[in-house]
Amino acid sequence: MILRFFKGTVPIVILMIAIIFIAVWTPIFFSGTTISHNNPMPLYGFLEHLLGSKIWVSNIVAAAICATLAFLITKLNSTHFFIDERTFVPALIFILFTALLPQYQALNPALPAALFMVFAIKRMLESYRKKGVAYNFFDAGILIGTGSLFYANLIWFGMLIFIGIVIIRNINIEEITVSIFGLITPYLIMFGVYYLLDYNLNELFLLISGNLFSEAAGFSFSKLTIVALVFISIILVFCFVQMLMFQSAKKIRSRKALLLISWMFFITIGVYFFVPSASCEIIWILGIPLSYFVANYLIFSKRKRFSEVLFSLFFMIVLAIQALYIWGR
Repeated sequence: MILRFFKGTVPIVILMIAIIFIAVWTPIFFSGTTISHNNPMPLYGFLEHLLGSKIWVSNIVAAAICATLAFLITKLNSTHFFIDERTFVPALIFILFTALLPQYQALNPALPAALFMVFAIKRMLESYRKKGVAYNFFDAGILIGTGSLFYANLIWFGMLIFIGIVIIRNINIEEITVSIFGLITPYLIMFGVYYLLDYNLNELFLLISGNLFSEAAGFSFSKLTIVALVFISIILVFCFVQMLMFQSAKKIRSRKALLLISWMFFITIGVYFFVPSASCEIIWILGIPLSYFVANYLIFSKRKRFSEVLFSLFFMIVLAIQALYIWGR
């Protein structure tokens, strides 16, 4: 019954999602959750300096970014319809999934980077059937490059731009060239600013390489979190099977969008497991494609009772993790 309620699009659904959002974020302000960064990327370091040392201010910004991401995730689907239905379920899944790791419900580099990632995906999808050279991929390159100046590992998602060109536009040398230029433009500007201000360019280079290749601090998963991650992995298996089975029933535009989102998911998993500097903060980026996959499955699954049970269990696990985290501090 819970899932059936959230499938609706009446105003009360938005209100309930807002209440759930407040429920999983309010405790963070009392727990004093914060994430320290010794050598942040230039734009994230500037953001920290701008916000100052007050934890509650950083937490408000983090919550605001999360709420914005949830809104943009819903807006992106309502514009491009790759789930084929207007729904707020992706926003709810995103809020719940990112709450699985309450330690990362605080301002961290991946949060603003995720915003730039959503806008980059939006620009790529808008290039569908656009005549002539689509400079959307140049824009996407600038967005991802800028986002990587908050969170260095976002630069690996530059691969998604070239994958997007192949999926949405077919191979186009001009678009590939302008995409590369877009990707490096934020770095050219940053090095230019450092040069004009007479800052040490070698230090900037070392800062960037350190953020990309240094070993991230270890993270210890609680037993309940491991159970939750195994559970969401099982749900994802059902999601991918369903997408493969009903792919042909979707419009071409929807199929291309879902394929692009799928590649984003696999790149995120690859970065987490194979890039030493990546850690659990990447959940903010992983939550974007995952929210669409899970929402698509829950909405169109023919086994209604089974999907209700899956969603209810997931919902209760998230609430349990949140409760245990607060009580355990």
